[in-house]
Amino acid sequence: MKARLPILLLASASLLSSCATIVSHSTWPVTLSSAPVGATVSVIDRGGREVYSGVTPAQVRLKSNAGFFRRAQYTINFTKAGFTPKAIPLEADLNGWYFGNLLFGGAIGMLIVDPATGAMYRISQRDVQAALVPTTAFELNPTAPNGLRIVSLDEVPAATRALMVRVQP
Repeated sequence: MKARLPILLLASASLLSSCATIVSHSTWPVTLSSAPVGATVSVIDRGGREVYSGVTPAQVRLKSNAGFFRRAQYTINFTKAGFTPKAIPLEADLNGWYFGNLLFGGAIGMLIVDPATGAMYRISQRDVQAALVPTTAFELNPTAPNGLRIVSLDEVPAATRALMVRVQP
């Protein structure tokens, strides 16, 4: 009986372990910066909810999961007056420590604990930088909501450009 107790404890510990949850974590620091500094930044999760809003430079902690067996996906939007807005995608990837469950026999860790806590994923891109480009748009009357706005043809979306009609002088 005494010989079976250590074996039983070792077996139960290996079955109840969750490698990524023990060794890693489920929220990750991400630094958000822009050139020029002082841009407004917002982080939108895969459900369309804004999880952060602020001014660059900033540091946020983002969750690596978006549900059970579902990795997090974010869109980071940078805006600044006089510059073209920029959106950068950010997605969590599989955490290598998750496969430690195979070595240590952590079936519960692999199928329940790590997916539930989000530790099976990690955010490897810890620094998101946006180089904002000055806009070529010119507002003739910026206070009027329907005022005339002159833009470069390059700034017109392709779908709108397809609807344009060339005017002959």
